[in-house]
Amino acid sequence: MDQRFEVTERFAAGAQFIAGSLRSGTSGRTQDVVDPATGETVLRYELAGTDDVDAAVAAAARALPGWAGATPGERSDTLHRFAAALTEDAADLAAAESLNCGKPIKLSKEFDVPGSIDNAAFFAGAARHLEGKAAGEYSADHTSAVRREPVGVVGSIAPWNYPLQMAAWKVLPAIAAGNTIVLKPAEITPLTSLMFAQAARRAGLPDGVFNVVSGAGRDAGEHLVGHPDVAMTSFTGSTAVGKRVAEIATGTVKRLHLELGGKAPFVVFDDADLEAAVHGAVAGALINTGQDCTAATRAYVQRPLYDAFVSGVADLMATVRLGDPFDPSTDLGPLISHAQRDRVAGFVERARGYATVVTGGEAPQGEFAKGAYYRPTLITGAAQDSEIVQSEIFGPVLVVLPFASDDEGLALANDTPYGLAASAWSRDVYRTGRATREINAGCVWINDHIPIISEMPHGGAKASGFGKDMSAYSFEEYTQVKHVMYDITGVARKDWHRTIFGDRA
Repeated sequence: MDQRFEVTERFAAGAQFIAGSLRSGTSGRTQDVVDPATGETVLRYELAGTDDVDAAVAAAARALPGWAGATPGERSDTLHRFAAALTEDAADLAAAESLNCGKPIKLSKEFDVPGSIDNAAFFAGAARHLEGKAAGEYSADHTSAVRREPVGVVGSIAPWNYPLQMAAWKVLPAIAAGNTIVLKPAEITPLTSLMFAQAARRAGLPDGVFNVVSGAGRDAGEHLVGHPDVAMTSFTGSTAVGKRVAEIATGTVKRLHLELGGKAPFVVFDDADLEAAVHGAVAGALINTGQDCTAATRAYVQRPLYDAFVSGVADLMATVRLGDPFDPSTDLGPLISHAQRDRVAGFVERARGYATVVTGGEAPQGEFAKGAYYRPTLITGAAQDSEIVQSEIFGPVLVVLPFASDDEGLALANDTPYGLAASAWSRDVYRTGRATREINAGCVWINDHIPIISEMPHGGAKASGFGKDMSAYSFEEYTQVKHVMYDITGVARKDWHRTIFGDRA
């Protein structure tokens, strides 16, 4: 089957989804969607301009009263149908994600797509549990209650590494809480975000509740963040761009949710299960070709296990199979683009001047030359303050450093600006308990690295941002808490009025 033909036909009307239908962008500029495994263009579309953003925000604003006024049960029913529609589209969604991003098809089929469907099913249930504090008399003369209300029109910006899942993480809690949304996917990976929106409409989501503008960050993205009718911005991406988003959002005093970069430590204590740690490190470092903000990037290994860990990781990395993303046996696909591959290669080449590349460290040639492939790479001998240890690489690169005491290992784990995710490996419950307390990150895994579940929150600390995706905790981002207070006395002249006029009666 010719995947390029399928994509072209599907998006012949354009790559903007506004008020329930696809349309072409009006920026006057085009964007190529490229298959990173071959370098071939699979779709060329008109980018969104500021007029398209205005139209999408206006559609969302029109849809807001009706959707916000729907009962939790009505919103829940729509989301249940949405989950069913996504299940029907599962094969197409997986194929589009692998085509657009270069993900191995087994990753798309077994991780991205089912995870997104599960998110939809979770929020279908969670939509019925948006509760405030129960009514009560916290003042003798009044009954107080707390309402949770939608924030309003949400403007969300998603990254290119997990286009489908990030669409789900942005859209589902927002609409479950009664908001309407304009999503801007990365302009190089719009396919599954648009398919996600089409499935929502097929499930009965009212037109305008969920809109997609496929445009560049510096015009469509910045205009969305700064739009006066957008009440909240949710952004996932690099810390540098997140700072720019925050600057723009302050202009209209928007609510802000930022999920930014990461540099996850992988701390292996000397009593850890070595085989489990080696397998966990390779899987955690190479998932999505390392293009994951929670990927294992810095392994700190206590000295008694250090040499065996390095040897084991190098041996296991050598077995990882690069290949065509649509081959079910492929373990590692290409990076998102040749530019990203060259960026990763630059980090590794600079590291050769101060560290040792144990394995990998090159772009394969031959049949892979046209794609943005890069071999799994293991580096040792780097200093803690070196670029390769401190900076987010976003590629299939793992750096391993030794440590002596537990105190040193945990201190090293915290010694970057980031705090998104981490893992600790030990058979000792007291050691692992200490690690969960002392590692400053939004998520700490014990004897595993990377699993996520819809019921639990995802979000960071420090330069990794603030706010939560997934779980019921995400409703804290997408709802406004309102205190309602009722007088229960029926007395016209309250005792406290004397502080303003008159004397005590």
